[in-house]
Amino acid sequence: MATLKKYDLKGKELGSVQVDDALLEQGAHPQSIKDYLVAIRKNARQWSANTKTRAQINRTGRKPHPQKGQGRSRQGDLAAPHYKGGGIALGPKPKFDQHVRINQKERRAAIRFLIAEKIKENKVHVLHSDKMKEPKTQKMAEFFDKIQVGERRVLVLGESKQEMKDPHINLRKSLRNLPKKEYSLVPQMNGYSLILAQEIVVLETALDELITVLGGV
Repeated sequence: MATLKKYDLKGKELGSVQVDDALLEQGAHPQSIKDYLVAIRKNARQWSANTKTRAQINRTGRKPHPQKGQGRSRQGDLAAPHYKGGGIALGPKPKFDQHVRINQKERRAAIRFLIAEKIKENKVHVLHSDKMKEPKTQKMAEFFDKIQVGERRVLVLGESKQEMKDPHINLRKSLRNLPKKEYSLVPQMNGYSLILAQEIVVLETALDELITVLGGV
């Protein structure tokens, strides 16, 4: 049985949570995980780069110098790529329909595998999710320092909202000014955030939802 340590907001250890070893025996092909992560990065690109060709440059159409009589090579116009302010040859252009389709079965398998690896490496911690009365960035910074992850990249996972109002909105606001700290709902987490995070803190109320994802239900 894997053990996850449980803390309160003051960083005091409250006990532990057991995770069945059968849930950690997740298999995923390394190539499928790589393809999934590459697809996430490609789909995040804006593809907004746009350079002008010589036909789109607003320059005079006259020759830069006479074609004959000076012993120089003939030139067409000042919009040629080798002139300052001229068009760009073979420059980047906007690309459309570049979305990479991600297979849902492979995505779920990759997420389960990455979560299981974090648990095996003792990089998942449980936070007793007392509702914060007001946003306190200092309180969250002290919590991360207490559990010795203050300088590391941390992903905080919360449960999916069952009502219109976010029950952990103050906690989420408290993380905004902390570097390398990210908040995500369990259903919205992706493999890139998981593999980028050095530590994971899951709220106690979101633990059952995370175990459900881990079990592939």
